[in-house]
Amino acid sequence: MGSRQRFYDPTGARYGIPTYPWRLAPEGLATRRQLRARGLRPGGQPIAAQILWRSRRYRTAVRVAYLYRIDVAKPVRPMTPAKWAALARANAAQRICPGCQADAGYRIPTSLGMCVTCAYPEEQCAA
Repeated sequence: MGSRQRFYDPTGARYGIPTYPWRLAPEGLATRRQLRARGLRPGGQPIAAQILWRSRRYRTAVRVAYLYRIDVAKPVRPMTPAKWAALARANAAQRICPGCQADAGYRIPTSLGMCVTCAYPEEQCAA
């Protein structure tokens, strides 16, 4: 049985909720990202269906994307001034280097944990 037939369960008898293979979901359903692109959010509604597909990276792994009804979705809440301020503070905190306490002018990569100047001081002296 191919993955398309295995993941096609529109009644939900096999998986508990209606299940469709990749790119075969019916009209009127969307993922969270697709809802967000339309300026909508699930708004507390239950999951209406799911999409299942096999991962290319891990052969045995099955990926899932939950689907929500578009007609029941609510508009995205607008950002309040307090939320904008909190976001600005969070972004500013990610720019401060913990090593030299200076504003790096960019978001500090988590892989380094500090600005490039502090992470590679020997390269800065050679230049």
